[in-house]
Amino acid sequence: MREKTQAPRNVQGVVSDLLEIGSRVQPFSKESRDKAPRIRDAKVVHSVCPYCAVGCSQNVYVKDGKVIDIEGDPTSFINRGTLCPKGSATYQYTVNSSRLTKVLYRAPYSDHWEEKSQDWAMKQIAQRVKQTRDETFVERLEDGREVNHTLGIATLGGATLDIEENYVIKKLLNGGLGIVSIENQARI
Repeated sequence: MREKTQAPRNVQGVVSDLLEIGSRVQPFSKESRDKAPRIRDAKVVHSVCPYCAVGCSQNVYVKDGKVIDIEGDPTSFINRGTLCPKGSATYQYTVNSSRLTKVLYRAPYSDHWEEKSQDWAMKQIAQRVKQTRDETFVERLEDGREVNHTLGIATLGGATLDIEENYVIKKLLNGGLGIVSIENQARI
């Protein structure tokens, strides 16, 4: 035979008891209470996640000229403070000790990399684009049709580019340089 159990209490009574117990609990040690959050006094820089075309907003916390944390921006109507696993790893990507921060160049047939300046690299890119365009530019086809294009250069844009950036890229590369092969990672 079953013993009689105490009748269930009403919800208000249970909540009242929990609140009374909760007011007496010290959730943190003295050491924890005395510590300040690491993002206190940090400057917040609003940014956009670099991984896809969704454009999730991020808060980048900077202190003493260094990134100390990256979180989703809770005021964003796009992601409301949440980030996917790739977006959540943005901090690691930014401060990773293995991340290259200098231009490295390996000459053709060389067995080692050389450190170069960014100015040197940009000049090399500009010279090589101009040389390739000059060598492969076609003004007219054999039948006389005007085409003004080069098939010697192709581009691949990133998925995080917005519509304005893609417009400028299209105008510069297609209209200015005559590059026909313009693709975007978002379509691949």
